[in-house]
Amino acid sequence: MDEKEMSEPPQWLHVGITYNLKKSNRDEEWDGQSTSIEPAAVDNEAEYDDITTIMAIKEALESYNCRVTLLEVDKELPVKLVEHKPDIIFNIAEGIHGRGREAQVPALLNFYKIPYTGSDETTLCIALDKALTKRILSTYHIKTPKDRVIAKDQSQLTGRFPFPAIVKPNAEGSSKGISDVAIVTNRRELQELVSKDIGLYKQDMLVEEYISGREFTVGIFGNGRDVHVFPPMEIGYINQDKQYNIYSYNVKQNYKEFIRYECPANISKDIETEMINTARKIFEILSCKDFARIDFRLSPEGKLYFIEINPLPGLAPGYSDFPMIAEFNGMDYNSLVWNVLKSALKRYGMKSYID
Repeated sequence: MDEKEMSEPPQWLHVGITYNLKKSNRDEEWDGQSTSIEPAAVDNEAEYDDITTIMAIKEALESYNCRVTLLEVDKELPVKLVEHKPDIIFNIAEGIHGRGREAQVPALLNFYKIPYTGSDETTLCIALDKALTKRILSTYHIKTPKDRVIAKDQSQLTGRFPFPAIVKPNAEGSSKGISDVAIVTNRRELQELVSKDIGLYKQDMLVEEYISGREFTVGIFGNGRDVHVFPPMEIGYINQDKQYNIYSYNVKQNYKEFIRYECPANISKDIETEMINTARKIFEILSCKDFARIDFRLSPEGKLYFIEINPLPGLAPGYSDFPMIAEFNGMDYNSLVWNVLKSALKRYGMKSYID
């Protein structure tokens, strides 16, 4: 064994990374059907990851002496899993198509009995459906904005709606489908926007009461007694003169122009405690695993409203909220990635890799 080989520690854990890659409005075929939505939607790949994010996770894992295999999610994934035989999967895949797409990879991994990071298929299915998540949490007395779901095949509005309201696709993440004009104040505006969005996203739309006030997001990692909840991060809007401020797709893309982040947020200890405890409760109710991010609004009257949860939060360094929260709290990117993986290893009883 030469000197170079002796100086390098052995690679002791084989980690596969499952992911969906941005490919600039690609229009791939999956069993003869297009896997992308109408190209008119500028955010059609908002949930997918850039190659720089994949490589950042790979390098983070390699810094902890893991052997890493990249496994892009496509119809060959089952073959890749059998061929490469990873010890565990670091999953950030959003899936290919449909309301349950985020469950596709975890379900496949469970089928092959391969350990993986993050929540299982059931949790991911529920959480991606915003209205379903709210209905479940409301039974636990978690306060959420009033809402109505408009089915994609519903041609005319019926019933009452809360105005002003925000319109968003019911089963999307990463602010996908939330434009700068997503706020409506009357039925005419609602009908026009809903018709347009259904045409673009081909799914049910959630019409939700707009909660004015301050916006926050809370990051969580770990499981059981090891759950750690970061202090809330406030998403502050630089232009306070706007009547309605929302964390839209455009605002996220250009956050340095529109957003001022503050973590820990400048809030009272009572509000901070309520937000942290509520986030932990939601994490447990939905059976989340390893990591998640939860969004809240705090009304001018001091009422806390759950907005939505992402149990598969983005990990783009220097951009995504979750690693930003960690960095504000003194945890660098490599440590964050390792803590997510370590949480999964503990959960699967694979402690020999971390002792």
